[in-house]
Amino acid sequence: IHDMALIMLVAGMVTLLFNRFKQPVVLGYLVAGIIIGPHLTPTLIQDKGIINTLGELGVVFLMFSLGLEFSLKKIAKVGAAAFIAAICETSLMIFIGYNLGHRFGWSEMDCLFLGAMLAISSTTIIVKALSELKLKQHKFAQMIFGMLIVEDILAIGIIAILSGISTTGTISSDNIVSTLGQLSLFIIVTMVLGLMTIPRLLAYIAKFKSNEMMLISVLGLCFGICLMVLALNYSIALGAFMIGAIIAEARPLHLIETLVEPLRDMFCAIFFVTIGMMFDPTILVNHYLPILIISLILIGGKVVGCSIGTFVSGQNGKTSLKVGMSMAQIGEFSFIIAALGASSKVTSSILYPIAIAVSALTTLTTPYLIKLSNPLASLIGQRCPKFLSK
Repeated sequence: IHDMALIMLVAGMVTLLFNRFKQPVVLGYLVAGIIIGPHLTPTLIQDKGIINTLGELGVVFLMFSLGLEFSLKKIAKVGAAAFIAAICETSLMIFIGYNLGHRFGWSEMDCLFLGAMLAISSTTIIVKALSELKLKQHKFAQMIFGMLIVEDILAIGIIAILSGISTTGTISSDNIVSTLGQLSLFIIVTMVLGLMTIPRLLAYIAKFKSNEMMLISVLGLCFGICLMVLALNYSIALGAFMIGAIIAEARPLHLIETLVEPLRDMFCAIFFVTIGMMFDPTILVNHYLPILIISLILIGGKVVGCSIGTFVSGQNGKTSLKVGMSMAQIGEFSFIIAALGASSKVTSSILYPIAIAVSALTTLTTPYLIKLSNPLASLIGQRCPKFLSK
């Protein structure tokens, strides 16, 4: 009770302050974690094990909620353009991150995990920023949402591959191909069986018109699939995302989203606070140069990669630049990837706090880059060939 009260009170006060200055709430949770974390106030939190467990529940609810927003109908709507743009951008960022790690003289595993961390933009931060700026209905925003859906799918695959590599401790093409094959088979079988049964089951439960029955049934399915995934040595994030995607095809989806939302908000807040608690502020002093370089290269690489990928997919120059400048940050998936490396002890101790620092810096710049994208696109459009700007 002491630890929960402390976390929720500090998180509430800090997020009120961040909301007052129109900063992302997620960043407020990270700051709250730093304030009460062991590096600044080592005696405040009494049971770190319980807090970490609650943080893992946050991962489950976060990925489950992302799965609920992912549906086969949405995949059909985003079309080939979002696939092309997202694959171009993630491939470029993995390449950049991997080679950047080698420039720093890091180990092979650190380089690989750095590339994976830089590849996936933050759905939470982007959606929040676009909502606050009232831009969600614009054409470029719809393209962004499509790319985020594809990135979420790619992220699940990346996490599964990294889980396999973390288990063996080695990187080999045979290992990656084997992991991808087993993962694909598992996903296909689970999705087919799940889509055949679970939507029908939830439609039957909805007939009783009991919110309590629906919520408990959905949570039972969610944690049941997560348990099965863990038993097969896959990431818990994969199971939560998959069951969310299956339930997204059920008729009472709106009711389920409404029932799960408060739980998601609470445990996701704890998740981001626990991430902040793991951050050592001295890392900023001792490793400020890599953090700054990674942040700048991340922003530049995302802007260039997303813009080129969007343009190649058939969008005009202005839309492409707006997409690129909106996706120049990392967030929840990067934390999960960094935590995977840290928990399996295949990455060095500095990678996790560096990921948090880079995420915080790029989160701060996201609203300003989105605001700047329109005037910058107009300025460039006036000075470049017409076929690029139209």
